[in-house]
Amino acid sequence: MSVSDAAPRHDPYAALRIPDFRRLISARICLTVATRIQYLVVAWQIFNLTKDPLALGLIGLTEAIPSIAVSLYAGHLADSVRRKNIITATVAVLVLCAAALAFFASPAGLPLLARGSFYTLPLYSIIFVSGIARGFLGPALFSFMPQLLPSRERLANAITWNSTTYQAAAVLGPAAGGYLIAHLGVGNSYLVATVLLALALVQFLLIASRPLPPLEGERLGLQDSVLSGLRFIWHNQLVLAALSLDLFAVLFGGAVALLPVFAVDILKVGADGLGHLEAAPAVGSVLMATALTYFPLRRHAGRKLLWAVGGFGLATICFALSSNFWLSLFLLFLTGVFDSVSVIVRSTLLHTFTPEHMKGRVSAVNNIFIGSSNEIGSFESGAAAKLLGVIPSVIFGGIMTMLVVGVTALKADKLRKLDMTPQPVKA
Repeated sequence: MSVSDAAPRHDPYAALRIPDFRRLISARICLTVATRIQYLVVAWQIFNLTKDPLALGLIGLTEAIPSIAVSLYAGHLADSVRRKNIITATVAVLVLCAAALAFFASPAGLPLLARGSFYTLPLYSIIFVSGIARGFLGPALFSFMPQLLPSRERLANAITWNSTTYQAAAVLGPAAGGYLIAHLGVGNSYLVATVLLALALVQFLLIASRPLPPLEGERLGLQDSVLSGLRFIWHNQLVLAALSLDLFAVLFGGAVALLPVFAVDILKVGADGLGHLEAAPAVGSVLMATALTYFPLRRHAGRKLLWAVGGFGLATICFALSSNFWLSLFLLFLTGVFDSVSVIVRSTLLHTFTPEHMKGRVSAVNNIFIGSSNEIGSFESGAAAKLLGVIPSVIFGGIMTMLVVGVTALKADKLRKLDMTPQPVKA
């Protein structure tokens, strides 16, 4: 028997060779495209009913509040009940919500949206219920995915494919939604989303159920169990630092929230240009995530993460200063490239360092911070723009992001020294 010092050969398609993982990815693509279509169609319908821009802001808030409210308990549940059962139940709820939206956009349902102070209440109520479902779905999906892998060696590859396909679906969804509204109308667009969600449900049902990972230590009471995810992240420097970096990059680097202002008032490109600006970060994320499936982050991964988040802040500052559409488009593309590195490293760390029996609860905390930071970041960007002006507010956000990177690099030495090179295989 000999000992080989060579690192294991990298297979970029390792995770995709697993049938259940392929089903999971297919289901997530259908799920993401459907929810992105639905969000765009809801926004279009509500704005046409109300002619009130504030009503658009309430859509995200109506979904985010219940999702955040149930997240900690949802994490506890994902570590207490078979995760496939939670996934199929919540996706079934999302199918019903999409079908209900289709009904209220149909000739039979439209008259029920009676004109008055609360005529959009049925739509917001459906969005609220879908937010609850989303809050339970996130931790269950996060913790279920590693259970489909026969070995931890395929985990990093699975995370990268998961991120790549999600970003691609996130690009496709809004584009498909705009096309569907223009050519099929609101009601039929909801029906397409309903069919895609039903296909996702079928794919999830075809995945074999897995038992819960064995419990390590004593079983906790409900309160201690719910709060244990918070404690775990707080006491794990690597995970806390990576999570904080992502949180503050989204919170302060909120140029995307102000893109309509840049498109109309600064770059003078109108609605068509706005569509391109909105898509640029997602395209960058997809291409970088795809590249990382072939050339995964290994040596000096922590330093590369810090440089990537710093690059995100610098690209944001340069975007604020640009008055050229093509340069602005490229800089937004770069923000997506850098953000993809952060997302993949953070996901890898969460999966690698979180015990299997705690992944639901830790994922729930991650969902609260990262999920809520998008809405809070949009509010921060709007408030800063009101106080400082649009361009200075975006520059301020980029500078704050880079300062957070500097502080993290100084304080979080474990993250700075992080190396994700696979260990040599002994034969």
